[in-house]
Amino acid sequence: MTTPPRHADPAAGSRASTTGRTWSPGSPDAPARSARRTVASFATYEEAERAVDRLADLDFPVERVAILGQDLQTVEQVTGKLDYPRAAWRGAVSGAVPGVLLGWLFGVFNWVDPVIASVLLALYGLLIGAVIGAVIGVIIHAVQGGRRDFSSVTVMQPQRFEMVVDDEVADQAARLLATGV
Repeated sequence: MTTPPRHADPAAGSRASTTGRTWSPGSPDAPARSARRTVASFATYEEAERAVDRLADLDFPVERVAILGQDLQTVEQVTGKLDYPRAAWRGAVSGAVPGVLLGWLFGVFNWVDPVIASVLLALYGLLIGAVIGAVIGVIIHAVQGGRRDFSSVTVMQPQRFEMVVDDEVADQAARLLATGV
């Protein structure tokens, strides 16, 4: 079983604009859009953003424009060696946050003296959450057995950004970007 492409119904684009709802590519109930065409490609997101801003300044219907990040690659930046003290610290920080929030919530519902109780219980929650988080962090690091003795941050980075525009107005967008008028 095959499903028709989203841009198969050219009348759907006009139907979406007459309903007054803004189209979003992730909306499950959004009607199909008309075909789109790439009118420009940029090395950075800031360049693509400036081009859309330029179109907006020239009264182009920018709701018919999308910026697509193309050729995604995963970049994992190693931030340091992970040993037991660092694993305990990371666990303590991640345990302290929910601990302080839970302690504060319990303190808020103390009707006798909610300000003192909420501050005191938030402090207790911070300490208990940090201790529990540190213990869990050390246990997880020990269970891994040296397989991942580093910490890192992972991000997705596109290699280029393409500006795509609804086919009906793509020529106008390309002309405005090329001439600036």
